[in-house]
Amino acid sequence: MVEVKKVATKRDLTRFIDYVYDKYRGDPTFVPPLRMGEFDKLNPKKNPFFEHGRITPYLAERDGRVVGRIACVDNDAHNEQFGDNLVFFGFFEAEDEEVAGALFGAVEAEARALGRNAVRGPANPTMDDGAGFQIDAFDTKPYIMMPQNPPQYLGFAEGAGYAKIKDLYAWHIDIEHGATERLERMADRVRKRYDIVVRPAEMKNFKREVGLLKHLYTVAWEENWGQVRGTDAEFDYLANDLKMILEPELALFLEYKGETVGLSITIPDINQVLARTGNGRLFPTGIFHLLNRKKIITQGRLAILGVLPEYRHKGFEIVLIAESARAGRKLGYTGGECSWVLEDNDAMNRGIEAAGAKLYKTYRMVQKAL
Repeated sequence: MVEVKKVATKRDLTRFIDYVYDKYRGDPTFVPPLRMGEFDKLNPKKNPFFEHGRITPYLAERDGRVVGRIACVDNDAHNEQFGDNLVFFGFFEAEDEEVAGALFGAVEAEARALGRNAVRGPANPTMDDGAGFQIDAFDTKPYIMMPQNPPQYLGFAEGAGYAKIKDLYAWHIDIEHGATERLERMADRVRKRYDIVVRPAEMKNFKREVGLLKHLYTVAWEENWGQVRGTDAEFDYLANDLKMILEPELALFLEYKGETVGLSITIPDINQVLARTGNGRLFPTGIFHLLNRKKIITQGRLAILGVLPEYRHKGFEIVLIAESARAGRKLGYTGGECSWVLEDNDAMNRGIEAAGAKLYKTYRMVQKAL
């Protein structure tokens, strides 16, 4: 018998977060997220998401033992921007199909009580925090801020009545061997045709750079499916997290005719460090891995790549990828991931593929009408 209950106490919340570490202990592909970060995501005093949304976590128990978890994510900003009337589910984990069905049922009941007409997910709690069920490449570890799950989870969702609504692609690029010469040739053609300047972020003017990031990100991604406009507080929250690990030469701004029209941000894959902690804690030994991260990290995730709409189809994205690869090689990186990209963003997918990247992993968003 499966019992699902709302997380109501600090002990419940700890059990909710601990379940992931317990479930995947010993799994060679599991990268334990930083525990303090997981607590912060669910803390209204820390996470600015709560300014326009609510998260209701649930625990599933069988014979007094935790066997699953889920959260109902009610995002006003999403519904207002896209004219939807739905909730998201996120933070999903389940021991088996019976548990999964009970967890989905709890979210659906809350959605009906809120007057919503659909449930979509997973989003943890937003599309930028890790979204979609991983549906392939299960022998690989996830990059920073990307989710991971076992093969059966998509089947659990489909068994509960959920169906595909959108796939998100992850591309792998080998900057040590595979794509270097071809990528540079393509980028050089663009540089010769257009008078462009690519510059790294200036950390001494960090506040200004964050403001520029917000402007470009908001305009360039405005029409992207599921991409909710971030608030000032959310951009500051993300920027402060990234500032601790960001390499300035991997945060690039592209200028054309004196205007900043594009950007790319490659995040050092801190998951290579977290994988060594084993339990998501920095103390007592994890802090030493973090301090030695520059010796450990050999790859990065190109998480933000975009150009203002009126300057697309000129090859500027190729130049940003090439400059990112060049900077990565100087840091000792051998490769990286470009993720995520919407399956129907043909221009971006073609550009990334032309740069020499290989599509190697897919994440699937699902939805159920109520």
